[in-house]
Amino acid sequence: MTKEKALLWTLAAINFIHIVDFMILMPLGPQLMRLFTIGPSEFSLLVSSYTFSAGASSFFGAFVLDRFDRKKILLWVYVGFTIGTLGCALSPNYPILLAARVISGIFGGLTSALILAIIGDVIPDERRGRAMGLVMSAFSFASVMGVPLGLFLASLSDWHTPFYILSALALLSLGMIFRFIPSITDHLGKEIKRPHPFEVITRVTSNGNQMRAITLSIMMMFGQFMIIPFLSPYNVANVGFTEMQLTYIYIAGGAFTIFTSPWVGKLSDKHGKLKIFTIFMVLNLLPIAIITHLGVTPIVYVLMVTTLFFVTSNGRYVPAAAIITGTAMPENRGSFLSFNSAVQQLAAGFASLIAGLIIGQNELGQLTNFNWVGYLAIFFSILCIPLARRVKVVS
Repeated sequence: MTKEKALLWTLAAINFIHIVDFMILMPLGPQLMRLFTIGPSEFSLLVSSYTFSAGASSFFGAFVLDRFDRKKILLWVYVGFTIGTLGCALSPNYPILLAARVISGIFGGLTSALILAIIGDVIPDERRGRAMGLVMSAFSFASVMGVPLGLFLASLSDWHTPFYILSALALLSLGMIFRFIPSITDHLGKEIKRPHPFEVITRVTSNGNQMRAITLSIMMMFGQFMIIPFLSPYNVANVGFTEMQLTYIYIAGGAFTIFTSPWVGKLSDKHGKLKIFTIFMVLNLLPIAIITHLGVTPIVYVLMVTTLFFVTSNGRYVPAAAIITGTAMPENRGSFLSFNSAVQQLAAGFASLIAGLIIGQNELGQLTNFNWVGYLAIFFSILCIPLARRVKVVS
């Protein structure tokens, strides 16, 4: 294995563990709500605490991380992430788990920023696209293998097991960082005036086009993260799934998006990003409406709807990401995208929190008002269509 491939596989492994660590909590919702005797609002706080802390750290980290050797800072950040994940595994109650999720989110957000920075520093432009593809494929692999396997193990033992396994994998990844990632210090010798965080905020807020792009990101997060955290609890409490059967949702949805994501990218290049975005956004409304109104339903039918939800959600994101990225010129694209990423994380957290406040439970343990959450998600999704038309690509 060449040094470059070893480095990319190391980054892919780190990304996989980080993504599974974030995603695994949502399908564990039914177990956690039952064992900790918590309601939807408390569970939504568990989910949003990770995204809030990751959003804050990824924004402010963008102005600090460039001052250190990439390898050294990645080691320190990943040690913090490993401690946070181990804290989740050892958590005996809800408050300690909540604190551990905040720690995991802080260091998880920094990990994501460092992965992109290392690829940008080490991989030449002519091979950077393929490098990004390899490292980012960890998301699909996490959906198809990581989350279902974690759910399966949790159903055989308890919810602690996936976090113990992730902690062990994180320790192995630390060894890979030591061995396969070189010291990266070229960026330290360059006299670059790094913008203050408030300069970035002012630059973005004074640009009407970029503010529309930021607003589009927020609306998209609200259209999805009011639904996603409660997909598993609702299917168990209201639709009749067992906790073991939840794995089918993530296997089917993840497997299909592996094939549909490249296809949507090609369609966007061929027929126009705005057109493909609009088509998939409209298609996404159908599974949202169905998912939030389901009663006891056969598994096959539910899987068809949830898979359509994953495919159309991913399908609208691919062209939207290209549209939003194109609103910034190359010289300030990095700071704009860092700001946009932080806003997305915070919006996802608020969406989850608001949904948790709306959703209730009846005396049978079923979730109530999920249909109203669906109406809100559809409303925010529809707003994205005219908003995307007003976003102008400048580069």
